[in-house]
Amino acid sequence: MVNLPTTLPLPRFKGNFHLTHRFNQNLADASFDEMLSNLFGMDQGATIQFEYRFGVMKHLQAIAARTNNGKTFQFSAKYDAFHESASMPIGLSGIVSIEGQDNFQRDYIPALGLVVSRTLGNVVALYAAPFWAHNTLSRSGTTRDTGFVGIGARLRIRPTVYVVGEVSPRVGGFTPGDAQYAFAIEKRVGAHVFSLAFANSAATTFGQIAGGGFPDALFFGFNLARKFY
Repeated sequence: MVNLPTTLPLPRFKGNFHLTHRFNQNLADASFDEMLSNLFGMDQGATIQFEYRFGVMKHLQAIAARTNNGKTFQFSAKYDAFHESASMPIGLSGIVSIEGQDNFQRDYIPALGLVVSRTLGNVVALYAAPFWAHNTLSRSGTTRDTGFVGIGARLRIRPTVYVVGEVSPRVGGFTPGDAQYAFAIEKRVGAHVFSLAFANSAATTFGQIAGGGFPDALFFGFNLARKFY
């Protein structure tokens, strides 16, 4: 998806690199002339995340990510329990993670989640990702939790071109701001996937997604992924 995980497996001892890039200018609060003069946010700096996934063994991935949003490191493990097949109508993966700001020195947020997927032919893929994140009000010194359910879809419009959309409404606990949402147009070329994305926040980690998006905000950016197998 744009920010949410999927049930896509990773072969044993193979890897995947993912770059997430969001320009910092709020396009919803700028005139067209202002957006054009700043090249749609390119002159306003960016929020960037690097992520690498490695297939430790069959069904199990180890994931490390670092974003300049709070200098946050996130470490995750993803277990792909089963995949959609003729005898199984859905795919299911489980995720456990922990993130910390200031290069993993403070404001730790552990999270647990599931990802459920369902494809409709080779045209549509649907995803639901319920998550629980702990200590989502960590900066205040108050312990609060947040539950959210990521919902997303991918629609194939050309053999290698897709339209992707997602939203992550919060369902309990600490729920500031608006639910995060994002949409993108995605192009696959060989082992690479490139997408032009729009979102109402630069959040990429599970704790940041739990914090929601900004009202009346829209940020432009891109995602780039490269698989090594």
